Amino acid sequence: MLKRVLGIMAILLVMALPASAATIKMDLHASYGATSFHTQGATKFAELVKHYSSGSVDITVHPGGSLGFKGPELLKVVKDAQVPMADILMGVVAGSEHVFGISSLPRLVPTFDKAKSLYNDSRPLYEKAAAKWNQKFLYAAPWPPSGLVTKKTVTGKADLANLKTRTYDKNGAAFLRILGGSPLSLPWGEVYSSLRTGMIDSVLTSAESTKNGKFWEVLGAFKPINYAFPLNMLTINMDYWKTLSQDQQQAILKAAVETEESQWAASEQRHVDSLKVIQENGIAVTDVSAELSKDMNQAAKQLVTEYQAKATKDIQAVLKKYTD
Repeated sequence: MLKRVLGIMAILLVMALPASAATIKMDLHASYGATSFHTQGATKFAELVKHYSSGSVDITVHPGGSLGFKGPELLKVVKDAQVPMADILMGVVAGSEHVFGISSLPRLVPTFDKAKSLYNDSRPLYEKAAAKWNQKFLYAAPWPPSGLVTKKTVTGKADLANLKTRTYDKNGAAFLRILGGSPLSLPWGEVYSSLRTGMIDSVLTSAESTKNGKFWEVLGAFKPINYAFPLNMLTINMDYWKTLSQDQQQAILKAAVETEESQWAASEQRHVDSLKVIQENGIAVTDVSAELSKDMNQAAKQLVTEYQAKATKDIQAVLKKYTD
């Protein structure tokens, strides 16, 4: 409550200043470390905003969740102005807003091009949902496709039985549970130590995160199951947004467009580069068999159908294009 009050007081103070005198300073919450793909994107965005606004908008990125907020609470945190801006993994807030679960639906799109098409079709819904939570949607970009990192190579469904896997949202947990696994939810900062202690023995994540986490020290195999291309979105509290001059808003929007474009391109290249790095460090990367692919498609279809049944008509209309 105190943070919310202080946030609102800061907004009011900025509004009271003459436009020519106001240099707006804002904090940006980033859940991942400074070297992480999405945190680097947020940092680039902040630099571009400062440049395009001639220094009148100064954004400080706080990596590694250092502001103390957890992923699932970030929609509310930004809504209440406890922090002005946040880089949010959409899937972890899908429990608060159903539409944010689209990008982490299993095996819905097979390529970056298809993932971008899905994003373009879904963006108006994302913007509407963000506005409902008192936020301006600025941009979104995908993680490289999620794979399964394990101690031993997974060859079929039987190898997933009771596998203790860290997943990043409820869709991933449900997907692996159908396949016989035992998924767990953990903050990213606890994953490596949990692998060390045996609390978990596998991770549903990208080759990029496998590289960043140096998982070759505790795991031995990566299966590119092409589970999903989950999106991170960057939003700003609407009250903060309204304090900005038109020129400042345009500077932020210009930076957002450029960051989004470069992050999509970078994600695809990161996937290729990271696969090479993890193999060089001893991680075995093997293709998915036709039998395992069939089992995963059946599990995915069940989850997508369940998601659609709970979705609004506008969400159903978007998904129809990718499921028929």
